[in-house]
Amino acid sequence: MTSAQPFEIGIFTFGELTRTAGGSALSAESRLADILEWARVADQAGLDVFGLGEHHREDFAISSPQMVLSAVAAQTERIRLTSTVTVLSSADPVRIFEEFATLDLLSGGRAELTAGRGAYLESFPLFGQPLDHYDEYFDDRLELLLKIRAENPVTWSGTTRAPLADAGVWPRPVQDALPIWLAVGGTPASAVRAGSLGLPVYFAILGDPQRFAPFAELYRRSAAEAGREAGRIGVTSHFYVEATSQGARDTFFPHYSSYIGQNMPRTGVLDRNAFDVWSSPRGALFAGSPAEIIDKILWEHEVLGHTRFLAQVGLGGLSQSETLRSIEILATDVLPAVRSALGST
Repeated sequence: MTSAQPFEIGIFTFGELTRTAGGSALSAESRLADILEWARVADQAGLDVFGLGEHHREDFAISSPQMVLSAVAAQTERIRLTSTVTVLSSADPVRIFEEFATLDLLSGGRAELTAGRGAYLESFPLFGQPLDHYDEYFDDRLELLLKIRAENPVTWSGTTRAPLADAGVWPRPVQDALPIWLAVGGTPASAVRAGSLGLPVYFAILGDPQRFAPFAELYRRSAAEAGREAGRIGVTSHFYVEATSQGARDTFFPHYSSYIGQNMPRTGVLDRNAFDVWSSPRGALFAGSPAEIIDKILWEHEVLGHTRFLAQVGLGGLSQSETLRSIEILATDVLPAVRSALGST
């Protein structure tokens, strides 16, 4: 028997400009060109989702996922297009909805939006917003975004922007309801919020995957207690696949170590022993052969019950040829095997 919702696999990137293992810097222009090719290959190979994250720093090429996704929409045919994430706390929900509705129209109904607080705080001072109202901004603007999706015209009042009175928000998307996911950072409060609202969630798994099992259960329980049907769960992880386990790890280690050193300095220097532990069968890092990647996705599915997996690709200055090969293997070897094992089409 096939499941009603097939397991989906996709890729995403923040467009980071991590220096290569050799020390050379990537330019934003070349990185964006690379990303467009990743999207075309992912679409042609049969992956389900393509995502872009938002940062406002010199070492990232993407500050507006919706703008780059519009370019992707013009060069792809079927793959779904999502932000991973939109930093909603420092954005205007009216403008965000308009832009993603436009993306939906340009892509023929393929747009999604993932709302989150963001892993970095640079957007708050950049847009003149106080950090001491961090939580208030997110709650207030998520409420408005969801109301805009549900009603048009919309009447709303909150604490972080001017009220709206019978205001029309245009254009409207092709889809009846623009899909809005929440990025959950692994706290009980964020899981409860998502469940109470009945919104699908992403867990960004960088530590022990089993640590997220209680949050997945809390999410489902919160939805039930609110009288809602729980949405889908997605998982995001760092990723590289090659034909053999040893080849994948030998290729990826220097790049991934460089990425961790630049973007997660509190983690410290990532040596090869730590890298091998992270990429072990119960570790959070997906780096290995297709069989290892398949087994880990299926194991995490048993733990979390998720139905979407997004792989963060191109990390640490990995070459374009290696990144494209990894994307193709994910589509041609991993995705069909996972769907077959789970009885979905």
